[in-house]
Amino acid sequence: MHFSTFLTLLFSLFVSPILGAVTWSATPFNPASVPLAVRSPYLSAWLAQGAGTALNADWPTFWTGSIVGWAGYAKVDGVAYNWMGNPAVPNVTVTKATQKSLQFTSTQSVFVMTAGPVDLTITFLSPVEPTDLVNQSLPLSYYAISAASTDGKSHSVQVYADISAEWVSGDNNLVVNWATTTGDVLTHEVKLANQTAFTEINDRIQQGAAYHSTLGTTGTTYQTGQDILVRAQFIANGTLPNTQDTAFRAVSNNWPVFAFAHDLGTVSAAATDPVVYAVGHIRDPVVQYVIVNNAIQNRNSYFWTRFASIGDAISTFLKDYPNALARAKAFDAQVEADAKKISDDYAAVVALSIRQGFGATEITVSKNGDGSFDTSNVLAFMKEISSSGDVNTVDVIFPAWPLFLYTNPEIGKQLLLPLLEYQTSGQYPNKYSVHDMGVHYPNATGHNDGKDEAMPVEESGNMVIMALSYTQRTNDTSLIKTYFELLDQWTQFLISDSLVPANQLSTDDFAGSLANQTNLAIKGIVGIKAMSQIALLLGDDARASNYSSIADSYAKQWQSLAVSQDGSHLTLAYGDSGSWGLAYNLYADKLLGLNVFPSSIYALQTSWYSSKNNPFGVPLDTRHTYTKSDWQIWTAGIATSNSVRDQFVGAVKSYAADNKNRVPFGDLYETKDGTWVANTGRARPVVGGHLALVSLDRANVPKRLTVASYSWHCRAHRPVSPALLVRRRARADLRGAPRRR
Repeated sequence: MHFSTFLTLLFSLFVSPILGAVTWSATPFNPASVPLAVRSPYLSAWLAQGAGTALNADWPTFWTGSIVGWAGYAKVDGVAYNWMGNPAVPNVTVTKATQKSLQFTSTQSVFVMTAGPVDLTITFLSPVEPTDLVNQSLPLSYYAISAASTDGKSHSVQVYADISAEWVSGDNNLVVNWATTTGDVLTHEVKLANQTAFTEINDRIQQGAAYHSTLGTTGTTYQTGQDILVRAQFIANGTLPNTQDTAFRAVSNNWPVFAFAHDLGTVSAAATDPVVYAVGHIRDPVVQYVIVNNAIQNRNSYFWTRFASIGDAISTFLKDYPNALARAKAFDAQVEADAKKISDDYAAVVALSIRQGFGATEITVSKNGDGSFDTSNVLAFMKEISSSGDVNTVDVIFPAWPLFLYTNPEIGKQLLLPLLEYQTSGQYPNKYSVHDMGVHYPNATGHNDGKDEAMPVEESGNMVIMALSYTQRTNDTSLIKTYFELLDQWTQFLISDSLVPANQLSTDDFAGSLANQTNLAIKGIVGIKAMSQIALLLGDDARASNYSSIADSYAKQWQSLAVSQDGSHLTLAYGDSGSWGLAYNLYADKLLGLNVFPSSIYALQTSWYSSKNNPFGVPLDTRHTYTKSDWQIWTAGIATSNSVRDQFVGAVKSYAADNKNRVPFGDLYETKDGTWVANTGRARPVVGGHLALVSLDRANVPKRLTVASYSWHCRAHRPVSPALLVRRRARADLRGAPRRR
């Protein structure tokens, strides 16, 4: 690391969180980290904030916090200004532009930087287009720069931007090479000299290439070379010499950068047309996936079904910017309108969550034997960012599920399909649902030994609930038809282990395992009821009636076990009246329209939570004072009072905006002081759960499906004495090794 970068890193880690202050207007608020380019697990660039960090006061970082060099300059009437990044160029004079404002929406982060008599508007646009799978799967992001005079005079303006080789590896000692292509599109391609497919170092993929592109319009120049030399060239001349450095070397060896300069000409009060850039990280194939007979299938990004080359994809992407911006603005407006039906605070939380929610997911396609793409075989893969790196973790997809319900349930289905296909293949030995598709992204290679993290009730209930949810929202019964037997197998497990759950982990595994979990039992009972509806939709009336009757019976017995002795609240675990927690699993009952739990339970919990609010929310449970932002919003969805709903929403917004944190929306945080719980989840897709309220509002759940009540249960499903089950489950141990989730 060269000395100027070392000093910058020290400043970022130790000084700027203390000394920074928000001196600009921030709409709707100044977040802990501003998304800049967030499209995939490996295209994820952010501007960490703390108490306030301007766009040119620090380096952008990958979601892990490692620097991704990204610098910007402008020359105004011959005076050089730095508008992005925190570069140090010796023996030159540069003035820091002043940040005037920041605004973020669901798809954009827009900065206005004052460079003397000119305002520069920099728009970072990470498209969210879930109904166009090609566009959604493109791992490319825009940024655009326009300029306008602020003093009524005309000014000569040139702008500059570069990225460094830090974009391609988690190890700056590795050698990279690069190339520049010219024409109507200019593109710098940067990649590791020696690549390893499906392998990460420090959560950075060691495969593929980073791209920095712009249109080759009049007045556009380029250069590759050592950071201080290339930047000094622009600072001195306002242009670049169209030359390439071919001395390939390590990332940290004279820090190669890949730059463009544009001459905007004479700038007046009317804003110039934007200069548009694309940044991206593209690899091929993207995931290896276990199929029948333990064979491995390499899967490609879905965008390849439309484009013959990376150059074609980048060219189309750049030239589509005006249309992409219009689509983004329409999407932003719709999200804001829907969310503001709840509150302004809620709209702000949702806007910060959407890019992050999608940024962990990649949409893939397989190839036929002749090399053509099989567009009937579309699967989505999600990285459990920051907490473990697992692939398609069921209890990470589940909290994120409202995002997909709201935007396009088809992507939700594509996330479930790898899990369903794998377990139908017979390679997973356990009778309950698998926890994930692989121990580290992008290796969806399964758990044929059955030794994945054990969450039997959690994952089995999640899968059945999501399968019904998808079917209700789309009226597409193909998923439940194809995988009915597997869903039924998991339901058998729920019947045997949900009323009084054995000692096991739930999704909140960081809190440890526990027997007799009230909230986990809710999930299992809802799962059984959901399966009754699945059976009914497929014409299996007898099974539907049996499962419905079991779920209703369990719900009644559950009330006698779960309510505290004084009747004031639900306990965290049966029999411990001093305990309580967020009963967020009731949200699934409401979302599916099952009504398996009576309205009195919702009212009871609403009243209880109204008195348990700390400055930044209600604790997850009585074991700790921390909470999770996704479960806060899910719990808001079950509140019978708008004031309590808004209490939860307001707490999450207060935490997101408290200027104490520097990580992409961390979902686990302290309710007493609003600090992120260090070394836990950051940038995780579970923030998709923040769309829980708009997903309820958009729900198109059919009229509640009812079946005739039977007064009998088959012998295998006859309820056992709850007291006996409590004793049995307390002795049982399905404990898995907990890890931070």
